[in-house]
Amino acid sequence: MTERIPCVSEGCDNMILPATAAKTGGYCMPCKQEMEREAHQRYIEANRRDVDLYEGITDAVQILKIMHEPRTYNELIRYVPYKYSMEQVYLSLSGEQQHEMKLYAMDLIRSDDEDGGKDILLYLVCYHDLPLTAEIPELLERDIVYPAVLFKSASGETRNHLIQQVNNDEGNRNHLLMMLAYIGDETVVQQFWQWKQSAPDWASELYVAPECYTLQAGWELTEDGQRRELFITPSYSMYEVGGSDVAGSQSKNLDGVPISLLVPNSNFCPWCGSSLISLMNLHVKHPALQSVDWKFPQLDVQTCLVCSSYSVVYMEMDAEGNAIWSKHNVKPDGLGDIDVEEMSVDILGIGSSVLEVGSFAGAGERLAGIQQQVQHRLFHIATEPRQPFHGSEWDMEPSLSQVGGHPGWVQDADYPACPACSATMKAIGQLDGEMLQENGEGVYYMFACEPCQMTAVSYQQS
Repeated sequence: MTERIPCVSEGCDNMILPATAAKTGGYCMPCKQEMEREAHQRYIEANRRDVDLYEGITDAVQILKIMHEPRTYNELIRYVPYKYSMEQVYLSLSGEQQHEMKLYAMDLIRSDDEDGGKDILLYLVCYHDLPLTAEIPELLERDIVYPAVLFKSASGETRNHLIQQVNNDEGNRNHLLMMLAYIGDETVVQQFWQWKQSAPDWASELYVAPECYTLQAGWELTEDGQRRELFITPSYSMYEVGGSDVAGSQSKNLDGVPISLLVPNSNFCPWCGSSLISLMNLHVKHPALQSVDWKFPQLDVQTCLVCSSYSVVYMEMDAEGNAIWSKHNVKPDGLGDIDVEEMSVDILGIGSSVLEVGSFAGAGERLAGIQQQVQHRLFHIATEPRQPFHGSEWDMEPSLSQVGGHPGWVQDADYPACPACSATMKAIGQLDGEMLQENGEGVYYMFACEPCQMTAVSYQQS
């Protein structure tokens, strides 16, 4: 048996074969590989250069084209990011520049860069509500049927074609139904009503009834076949003052109206013992709530951040308009098996508000400390509204936190039913998980039932 010798690296206890030592200079392979990795890293650091693709370019269209251009990874190149986000640059486009970007997107699609072209069209539709009426027939000819929001401006002729195609195109039927839902005009509403009254033969092949597809576009059929909107408008973005990227503003002097977000209170969740949190507290006279029939001066949406991750959490209003835990809440199965200490929510480092169930020792001091740190976070709501579908596509990575507007569903549309009257609750806003917690995931959705004066909160993540 060949005698092994120690690795010459200081502090290494590995024994190696003499043949290996001859090849590596006496080092074991792990040490040799680490030395090579460190040498390679030193070479990269010594030779890496910064490349600013935007230097000297001021035209927003050219900047966006650079942003959308695929880049081959090169470890010796560090690309300097543009000073504004893609969302901000899109919002700065003039009408003429939007048209130019639309032409560029169609050129990409014709040159077989379908994904790149669709991405640009999606930004234009969601951020500017740019109609694609003239382009939709070509998209359909190229078998582009997704994302469905691109087709909401389809002509009557195209709409009629899609209604006929639903009956015959089994492979694309799901997409076609969503496209029709986004078109959502009177003819489409009547068609979904007919399908609800008399289910077509192909309905049995779907996972849900045809009329359920309207939820994806933010509306539903009433009992008499009318269209009922399921989200409020206008839409206003919400942001933290001092944040690194406030969409829609290219000025360091940010304007906005203060808004109360993420404030713990003295009430506790009866399921897990967490301090309840006011996700949003906004005066009803704010323009964002102009379409909401609320009996009290403030619309205060409270929830348990832990439990609303597993189930819809409902809150009722008492006689003074204070939010109280609803008697209609139903504790989800398995929640008792969750370690609530591990599920505690650290709101950007302010610490957990979760207590052991039934144990409130030190709760006052702990809550006071949390509130003291929360008050140093300042939130604003934008002074100008944005397009209703601005935050509807969460994978575009827009500024998701908003009052009003179409929800940015991470999964399928899921509007809760009011437990008191069974009506579908309207979406009134949403908070991006990153606003609650550094590197946070998912979205918290807020809903209201106006007749019953109830709120609800749900959560989705990828």
